[in-house]
Amino acid sequence: MGVVGGEITSAQLAVRVRKTRTYRDHRPADRTPFVLDVALEIPPGITIVFGPSGAGKSTLLDCIAGLLRPDEGRISIGAQVLLDTDRGISLPPQKRQVAYVFQSLALFPHITVEQNVAYGLVETRMPERGTRVNEALDAFRVRKFAHRKPHELSGGERQRAALARSLATSPHVLLLDEPLTALDAGMKKSIMDDLRAWNAAKNIPVLYVTHSREEVDALGERVIALEQGKMAVSGTPHEVLAAPRRSSLAQAAGFENLLTGTITELRESDGVMRVCLEESDCEIETPLGYSAVGDRVKLAIRAGDILLATEPPHRLSARNVIPGTIVSMEQRGATVIAKVTAGRNAGVGEGVSFTVHLTPGAKRTLGLEVDCPVWLVLKTYSCHVLDA
Repeated sequence: MGVVGGEITSAQLAVRVRKTRTYRDHRPADRTPFVLDVALEIPPGITIVFGPSGAGKSTLLDCIAGLLRPDEGRISIGAQVLLDTDRGISLPPQKRQVAYVFQSLALFPHITVEQNVAYGLVETRMPERGTRVNEALDAFRVRKFAHRKPHELSGGERQRAALARSLATSPHVLLLDEPLTALDAGMKKSIMDDLRAWNAAKNIPVLYVTHSREEVDALGERVIALEQGKMAVSGTPHEVLAAPRRSSLAQAAGFENLLTGTITELRESDGVMRVCLEESDCEIETPLGYSAVGDRVKLAIRAGDILLATEPPHRLSARNVIPGTIVSMEQRGATVIAKVTAGRNAGVGEGVSFTVHLTPGAKRTLGLEVDCPVWLVLKTYSCHVLDA
């Protein structure tokens, strides 16, 4: 990592670590310890670290920051080596030039916002220290709160102050561990816009841990998905999350319908196959997978990708039309969540349950109520076949 005229020159973050951690006290004592074992190359820009709880996301960030020492591995930013267990190198956290923002923020409560932002610059001479503080206050719009203490700020204002404090130090890498979880949608968007603008100017590697698909779509240039301590897949947000290949990632990415079935037919010339869903007589068409007739497979379908009709639809491009009955409806904000059971009257089981999202206006126009017969309409390519 080089510095030219006081400015950081962009460099890639390279991480290859293996770290074994015992389960926390609430985990069963007989479980195998958790092992993080990853090799990543992170270019400048915002990279989302995504995955289910317990996948190793925070452990990865702790290793990069120097809060955890891997059992073996190497971490570097360009030519600067932060960790090399083979060579006995392990820089302490304060020497790594890595900024880390937690969900808890950890602002000092007894000093002002301006003093918090200046805290990491005690070894920086004036007037550069003042310049950096002012730039950070402006970048995250907290200059007007500069003389207030953290308890006098809203949650969003405190988050802005925490980002300003971390970034005033001109870090070579920024780590963010679910920093916006507690904020409302409007505040999240505003802060994400400012963070994106800041990194467009600085262009350093940013690793951003989140469970929010909204944050992934708004911020992510790249996504790394972790599962059980290993990298499951990487790519653009669309490549990783729009069509996940694993059940845990599908659930983390917000696919509400995770279904199991048995392949009954392969149509290779059409690029599709038929799957009979468990506990029902429902058969649906899906994209062709690497499976054989008789294999059990798992499917993921978004609730928002399912349409409802109150009479049998005809002449559709969608290949799956399934009769069912609404068993419950609940409105959450601007979304109506309907539970629909299909195939339960066929004498082969209790049927399969689908979750469907629709607008209050659609519910009202169609006159949808509990016990109302409906037809589920699904496009073939809305049914994602997961890896076994």
